[in-house]
Amino acid sequence: MKTSLPVIALAAAGLLAVPAHSETLRWLTQTQEKNAQFPIEAAAIERATAAGFTVERNEFQVLGLNLADALRLVGSGAFQLATTQVGSVAKDDPFLEGLDLIGVSTSMDELKPAVDAYREAFNDRLGEKFGVKALAIWPFGPQVFLCNQKLDDLSGLNGLKVRSFTASMSTLLENLGATPVTLSFPEVYPALQRGVASCGVTSPTSSNTGKWPEVTKYLYPLSVSGSVQAHLVNLEWLNALPEAERTALETDLKQMEDELWALAVATNDTAETCSTGGTCPEGGIYTKYDMTLVPVSDADKAKVASIASEKILPEWAERCTASYPECTSIWNATVGKARGLEIR
Repeated sequence: MKTSLPVIALAAAGLLAVPAHSETLRWLTQTQEKNAQFPIEAAAIERATAAGFTVERNEFQVLGLNLADALRLVGSGAFQLATTQVGSVAKDDPFLEGLDLIGVSTSMDELKPAVDAYREAFNDRLGEKFGVKALAIWPFGPQVFLCNQKLDDLSGLNGLKVRSFTASMSTLLENLGATPVTLSFPEVYPALQRGVASCGVTSPTSSNTGKWPEVTKYLYPLSVSGSVQAHLVNLEWLNALPEAERTALETDLKQMEDELWALAVATNDTAETCSTGGTCPEGGIYTKYDMTLVPVSDADKAKVASIASEKILPEWAERCTASYPECTSIWNATVGKARGLEIR
């Protein structure tokens, strides 16, 4: 996992061409050592190295690059592989957000079949429009609410500024009377600290390792999505690899995806317990805090489902079909079928 500064400078500027049959793999990641996902991704990089790739690992945060630019960074060949939050890059194509629209899949059990159903169409669109492919698609975990003001249920969000990171999440927040504030993850802690935002939405794991409980008091574990991530690879570079190397990389990333799904299911309960004053394993990545855990009401679950059906899906379909006429029919036949929903 070595770092080559000249390569970083050229790659960040988008000036480095991708050589055919290159075994160099410039890997751009958002995962940092403190993150729960780091050991799994690090193991994937070790397997890629063992398979014959020279992996040059860099982080968005260190290079000052934006997650939302991942499609261009990989599609141009500046980096051969990058991980990103799908909702962040969906501003380039609303179809991509159809993978994990807010309120559609609110548990990991619901999300997995939805992702699998959409995967082929998702990659077809990525390849056609951006020249990339998702070799791994996985969730950070259930996206829940953390607030620094008293919150008993979703009605408490009325009038508050709440962090959002996708268009459909902003639609949900607006229909709950809140003002969405679009912030990347590193921007949220200082925003909560300074009062720029009163609440944020992320997973229990990300919020705990990101120290959000230092600047919030209430945790409302109503999941509205899974914050799906993707490891994107430059398609031209991938197809130019010798078959053995291409197969090794695809197998490696598939193993990483499976392990990251298992992590999302297993660790968020531990993180939530640690954040809300429960028993917290010593010596691990989580810190014990004393947030108030607010019970989730059935009425709020129904409210989110209603907003998703009546507002989020039609609004997304309108945005998506404007640039991709087949958008609604593809979604209905994939995610919609998996979740028992239909956009009319």
